[in-house]
Amino acid sequence: MTEFTFLGKKISTPSKKLDTFPTPANITAVKFESNELTSFCPVTHQPDFNTVVIEFVPNELCIESKSLKLYLWSFRDEAIFAEGLANTIANDIFEAIKPQYVKITLTQNIRGGMQLSVVAERNTE
Repeated sequence: MTEFTFLGKKISTPSKKLDTFPTPANITAVKFESNELTSFCPVTHQPDFNTVVIEFVPNELCIESKSLKLYLWSFRDEAIFAEGLANTIANDIFEAIKPQYVKITLTQNIRGGMQLSVVAERNTE
């Protein structure tokens, strides 16, 4: 049985830890989407509100969703550009579960009349 850090427990703080579990048989792709990813601009200190789509092709491990939600919450107080945020998430997920492929698509809410979308990808090749 997999030991989870967060699942089934009352948690009220963000965390950088991603819990994992063995990939069930016949799972070929996993996709998470959240519109609750926030951070702030390192220059203007204005808040950035983002939608993030996380897609991966698992090998041996998958990400437990509650830990992912707490992980995304951990960026709320971070000063980071969208490009760096997408790259950080891609790298952290890649390191946590070693998938065949991971793709992060981050779309910022429009601010100043500009729409920004960023894609970060990692694979085992």
